[in-house]
Amino acid sequence: MEEWISHDAIALGELVRKGEISPLELLESTIHRIEKINPALNAVIHKMYDEAHETAKTWSTRLNKDQAMDAVFCGVPFLLKDLLAEYKGVPFSEGSKAVNGYISELDTELVKRQKASGLNIVGKTNASEFGGLPFADCALFGPTLNPWDPNLTPGGSSGGSAAAVAAGIVPMAHGNDGGGSVRIPASCCGLFGLKPTRARNPHGPYFGDLAGGLVSEHALTRTVRDSAALLDATSGPDIGDPYHAPAMIRPFLDEVKRDAGSLKIGFLTSAPEGWGKEPQVHPDCINAVNDAARLCEDLGHIVEEITPNQLSEPRIQQFYNVIWSSLMGHFITYWERELGRKIGQDEIEALNWEDYEAGFNITGADYLVTLEQVQQFSRKIAHWHHDGGYDLLLTPTLRIPPSRFGTFESTLGEPTKLLDVATSFNPFTRIQNLTGQPAMSVPLFWNEDNVPIGVHFAGRFGDEATLFRLAAQLEQARPWADRKPPIHCSS
Repeated sequence: MEEWISHDAIALGELVRKGEISPLELLESTIHRIEKINPALNAVIHKMYDEAHETAKTWSTRLNKDQAMDAVFCGVPFLLKDLLAEYKGVPFSEGSKAVNGYISELDTELVKRQKASGLNIVGKTNASEFGGLPFADCALFGPTLNPWDPNLTPGGSSGGSAAAVAAGIVPMAHGNDGGGSVRIPASCCGLFGLKPTRARNPHGPYFGDLAGGLVSEHALTRTVRDSAALLDATSGPDIGDPYHAPAMIRPFLDEVKRDAGSLKIGFLTSAPEGWGKEPQVHPDCINAVNDAARLCEDLGHIVEEITPNQLSEPRIQQFYNVIWSSLMGHFITYWERELGRKIGQDEIEALNWEDYEAGFNITGADYLVTLEQVQQFSRKIAHWHHDGGYDLLLTPTLRIPPSRFGTFESTLGEPTKLLDVATSFNPFTRIQNLTGQPAMSVPLFWNEDNVPIGVHFAGRFGDEATLFRLAAQLEQARPWADRKPPIHCSS
């Protein structure tokens, strides 16, 4: 088991295809890890052992008939975040008391592609209600703890997935990102987290576009190549999609093996005007960026500190609030339609209900004008890349290190207190959800308390390739995959 824990998903898939490990052995090992570690973390909130056993048997049969040699993750255990992505016949809650008890009627397109790649989905992970907060706290299932320090948040909303991967339960797990929900927990848990370009992965069949393209699907991984291989397996337009990301030049896994060349990287250690309510960045996060900038320079890249006003937009918070309140209204209206009943205030967490009610004051014209203004801002960012010749923007992933539990309390009488904390936590990650650009959090730095502090790279629209090439170079120069937190399956 110790040997298998050290392997990434690609390596485990290779061992299965060679017959050195069976899908059932991998599954039983993962179940053992969940039972051992999950009580300390509360990362996995629904166990799918029966379904996973059937899947393991299916892959074993296909292997015996030489029908599984092209499945890169043949029989590799995987966890599904309990938000947006659905698995037929399995409970689905989106972290909400209102939805709890619903059974999914089909596999969403992303899950179909995950399964086709060979992944064996063994459980579902915790997330904040409707992904509304950058933490993994929800009233329905309780908080997920950070394996690096159980007094700290693992980030979110994909915090359950991040904690499970960091603790060694699985080599990678599903996440989605509407404001940083893959990259934030990647930073908090010492993982690699990539948000792909808008519409790189499908949302079908229920959705074609979520909140003007704000939300992207992908995963949290220990290694860069796992992220690339998974994106190869799941990306591409679905039939009937309203639009899709620019076609990739070659498989992303091939990009990981290519020379990064000499990139031009602009970096910031403070947020431009409008990106967040609190401009002051914690020294640990500044140190992480400066360290990454020096490392990139040592690797032969051109690295320049830029002035924040080049990328300022005073209305970012206004833009995001309009879109997010509209999305929260969409979530609740969608579920009222699916459940065939009205949802009450007592079924929704305080801040999300506040967002829902705020949406009543937003007209269709308000929403469309906001999208237009966001698109203008996106052009500004695109021109910064194009006109200045910048391949990448380097910033902190978060304004502060992972925060202690209790920082995020909110009540019906004071629901926006939590919003103020949340918006000051992640001013850097929300931007790429608005612009649609790909971005990644890379675990290059740990502070004096042995807590991971991620750094954030954003690329040009459609250009995951450059991110993967640089990430692989950074991974080789400063390996992180073998770093283990105090709460880990191998302990």
